[in-house]
Amino acid sequence: MVTTNHGALTASERAERGKRVRARVPRSSHALFEPDEKRPDPVDVIEGQSATRVPELVPIRYGRMLESPFRFYRGAASIMACDLGSAPHTGLLVQLCGDAHLLNFRLLASPERHLVFDINDFDETLPGPFEWDVKRLAASLVIAGRANAFSAAECGETVRSGVRAYRERMRELAGLRTLDVWYARDDADRLETLLSERPGKSARQRVSTASAKARGRTGLQAAGKLTELVDGARRITPDPPLITPLVDLLPDAERDELEHTIRRLVAGYARSLSTERRHLLSRFRVVDMARKVVGVGSVGTRCWIVLLLGRDDGDPLLLQAKEAGESVLAAQVGASEYENQGQRVVAGQRLMQTAADIFLGWESVTGIDGRPRDFYVRQLRDWKGIAQPETMDPKTLALFGQLCGASLARAHARSGDPIAIAAYLGGGDAFDRALADFATAYADQNERDHQALADAVDAGRVTARTDAAP
Repeated sequence: MVTTNHGALTASERAERGKRVRARVPRSSHALFEPDEKRPDPVDVIEGQSATRVPELVPIRYGRMLESPFRFYRGAASIMACDLGSAPHTGLLVQLCGDAHLLNFRLLASPERHLVFDINDFDETLPGPFEWDVKRLAASLVIAGRANAFSAAECGETVRSGVRAYRERMRELAGLRTLDVWYARDDADRLETLLSERPGKSARQRVSTASAKARGRTGLQAAGKLTELVDGARRITPDPPLITPLVDLLPDAERDELEHTIRRLVAGYARSLSTERRHLLSRFRVVDMARKVVGVGSVGTRCWIVLLLGRDDGDPLLLQAKEAGESVLAAQVGASEYENQGQRVVAGQRLMQTAADIFLGWESVTGIDGRPRDFYVRQLRDWKGIAQPETMDPKTLALFGQLCGASLARAHARSGDPIAIAAYLGGGDAFDRALADFATAYADQNERDHQALADAVDAGRVTARTDAAP
């Protein structure tokens, strides 16, 4: 958790602290990306992560990363963490998302049933220098733009507009009262209002359509898609290898042991919930469970979906219990203060997000292999809407980058010092321009790393499975 002494300093002293950092780390210096002489082989880094994952799922991860440089980037947070950690940084600390690429920003449901735009994935969250998240977002915008055949100028403008939105939102937050910073959020209705002020209807229509789709992606809709009635009982529908019910996964004895373990996981994780939410969970009963393959970078981690029922078959709750390992940032910034990595994820999410899932919690259980593993649990789907960057033209991607940049600033301001960060960034565009150069250089490196994985597959060094689409 980020610890500060903001209360011991005046606003002017905090601003002066941010400005002093410019002498040590000039804003223009962020433009540079030069691979460290001791930079590890990117395939070795990925293989190091795979060593602790489910062996038969690892080829699916590589297959997904092979599809494109953008898909590779989504699975390569560990590689970028090494690159960021070897360079000078500001020391202006915030709770980092740790993997702030553009597809980790989406529409989500708040506990009050409002639709908000926020960060979604916190598997790598740890305290660290604010600019690391901004650089991860900036590079993802260039990589996504190149996938759409945007020109270098169009990619550069997309990054500058996204970083400018971060900088301007941080300056806005620096002028607010402390509680107002904490309560700030990005409602979907607010986004639609802002877009209504822009010429043309395309962007506004996109947000309106995305909002409607997100509101339709409820737990009930997920249950209808992912479950079926079998002999009168509701069960999770098999879709191997992406979704494999326990009944199809293991022999009888091992299956019974694993089912008992997952039931203990659900029962134990309830202790991490607040009293009223624990009471709510107790009204549901576990009826089925399955292994699920998730994401790109997370493929191979142990992930279970658990079907619970309340009153009857028409009252389902789908929970996802996902294995939490050490953050890829730990080697750069130090280990988490939390021994349970699931608790690390949950604590970071609650600190950064304005609308955490009411069933978000954590637990540690010993698996059937005798090894203790940490998990965090949340609802599988609840009003979630994800962007489709491959359908975006340059103006739309730039607009989405602005939404992401502004949202990231809001998330950082909840844990860091918005006054110091805003003072460091300043009112000019020096930081914006520097990150556009950085993002271009890092996109080049990402393409080289993607090719290194392709070469490793061709040489038989690693095995990729390309027939298991997400």
